Amino acid sequence: METIATTARVVSRVSDLIGSTPLLQLCTLENGTRYLLKLEQFNPTGSMKIRMARQMVIDAEVAGLLRPGGHIIESTSGNTGLGLAVVAAERGYRFTAVVDNHASAEKLRSMRAMGAHLHFVTEDGETELATSAREDLAEQMAAADPDGWFPEQHNNPSNAVGYRALAAELLDDAASPIDALVCAVGTGGSLFGTARELRRLGQSTTVIGVEPVGSIAFGGPGGPYHQSGTGTPPGATIGTAVDYSLLDQGIKVSDVDAFATARALARRNGLMVGGSSGGAIFAALDVLPTLPAGSTVVTIVCDGGEKYLDTVFDDEWMTRHELLDLAAELHVDEKLDAAGVPASRSAREQSPIEYA
Repeated sequence: METIATTARVVSRVSDLIGSTPLLQLCTLENGTRYLLKLEQFNPTGSMKIRMARQMVIDAEVAGLLRPGGHIIESTSGNTGLGLAVVAAERGYRFTAVVDNHASAEKLRSMRAMGAHLHFVTEDGETELATSAREDLAEQMAAADPDGWFPEQHNNPSNAVGYRALAAELLDDAASPIDALVCAVGTGGSLFGTARELRRLGQSTTVIGVEPVGSIAFGGPGGPYHQSGTGTPPGATIGTAVDYSLLDQGIKVSDVDAFATARALARRNGLMVGGSSGGAIFAALDVLPTLPAGSTVVTIVCDGGEKYLDTVFDDEWMTRHELLDLAAELHVDEKLDAAGVPASRSAREQSPIEYA
């Protein structure tokens, strides 16, 4: 079995830097409950998805599905593609990312910079999420290429396996039981892979999944949403990585509330998180007071907000999509204050939104 380095100070490959990401204690309630953020933006590519990208490739090599000189072809909204681009470059594979214009421009440019070929399923100017079209095309392209391999992240068991180390890191660094996980659910690999390993390690962790309003994984009507890399849009198939047997509660958060949370944390604390992580944090702030005193609660922050400077953190883009909402940001401020999340005096005095 291949040895994966995670703690060495000097490494030989970019992927050896995966893992050992920090835990940030965002707040502690008066009853002693701690709320911790696992900051996965400190991985190479700035996302947790490189964990499972590497695992899928290693397991495909072992199974003989991916041979020297092979061609990885995957549907991605960005972060998985970034991880596959790194691993492909290191191990000598070609990589084609099947994408749509819903993905952030920064992610698309970064994949291209690392040698990935981008194949769009939507035309310029079309920004709708096209998950089903991406996946269908990636599968067809891989089947037509003798050297092609389609990871199919939504239904690949290696996706969840890639997060086993994350569970061990949480236990080591928190130095306490993990009483609750409140995390965004896209493919489901990160939340359920982590939860499954925590259960194997003897934890009785409460598992709470968060998806955008409009996503269908937890039921309810489907519709469009702007949170990137998360949820299951209408028409897409819910992947096998979503393990309902591990799920204790599913929560839906609107784009407005998710993005308001990300923007408030940046303004108050200098903490940049992506929109889907904003949604998970918004949900967690409601969950915290309902848990037993002294609980340790964790949200896995998928990626940093720097990838969303042209969207979530751009007032013009937010206004154009009717997502810029002063009342929502003020409501998030109140929730953060109630939880004891510190804010600088200047942040308290500053209006969240400066309208032109």
